[in-house]
Amino acid sequence: MKLQSVACIWDKGEHNAFTDLCRFKGQFYCIFREASAHVSDEADLRILRSDDGVDWHSIALLKMPGKDLRDGKLLAQEDRLLVYGAAVDRSDSADPHNCLESWVWQSTDGVDFSEPEITVSDNNYWLWRVRQAQDESGFYGVAYRGGPEGDVRLYQSDNGLDFECTVAPLNSSGYVNEADMLFEDGKAEILLRRDPVWGPEFTGLLGTADAPYQEWNWLELSCRIGGPVMFEWQSRLFAVVRLYDDNVRTSIVEIDRVSGKITEHLTLPSGGDTSYAGVVLEGNSLYISYYSSHEGKTNIYFAKVALA
Repeated sequence: MKLQSVACIWDKGEHNAFTDLCRFKGQFYCIFREASAHVSDEADLRILRSDDGVDWHSIALLKMPGKDLRDGKLLAQEDRLLVYGAAVDRSDSADPHNCLESWVWQSTDGVDFSEPEITVSDNNYWLWRVRQAQDESGFYGVAYRGGPEGDVRLYQSDNGLDFECTVAPLNSSGYVNEADMLFEDGKAEILLRRDPVWGPEFTGLLGTADAPYQEWNWLELSCRIGGPVMFEWQSRLFAVVRLYDDNVRTSIVEIDRVSGKITEHLTLPSGGDTSYAGVVLEGNSLYISYYSSHEGKTNIYFAKVALA
């Protein structure tokens, strides 16, 4: 595994963070949050586009006045591009029991986006990332609710817009939150983050289930992870995550599906406030978007990695 190139592709905002990456109609799309700080009263979702991964141009800026838009995620289909994200109301008048909503935008050309629609009706559940099943049988995502009584739930949709809860709780062993899903041959896997906030549990979890994804088995992983995104290469399970031991960094890791051991293969140039990657896998080439503050403020980076 070799880092072939890495470059900063956006540094114009005061705080640029929480990325995702996809290919849509032959071009790279990168989305991220642009704001004044890691947490702020208002934030926007900016979308960049590139033909070659070298020259990037801003082509859309999604806004909600008075809302902190967070963690935009991309899902590309043949004829539409979907953007998922959360809007947080941090005003003094906000209802603490309903201050976070999960939204979706859609576009047919990757430039002009529809008005947003609410995806999840459950109060304060954050649909963090959405994946489409391999057989195109539906769209799935894990949503989490923070707090000492929080949990994660599995949601499903037929159209990628309206989601219904199918497993509740999916997991509640500690402060479980961000997650990614992977589908292969009628099986699903979930890589789940845990943090030692409202309990002592901190290591990541790997969940597995057969279709229709109602009964889940959980494997405890060997370390703490953040901002997970998964991919499979040569029948092996990999992820790009934030690692916390020693220096905080963004790394490509391999996950042993039997033992739960996490092995770090490649550390990306990163440090401090970092991670939340997006990936595009094409053959033996892995393209990664991520953010990091190792060069001063938080900027957006794009890397190319040779896996073979």
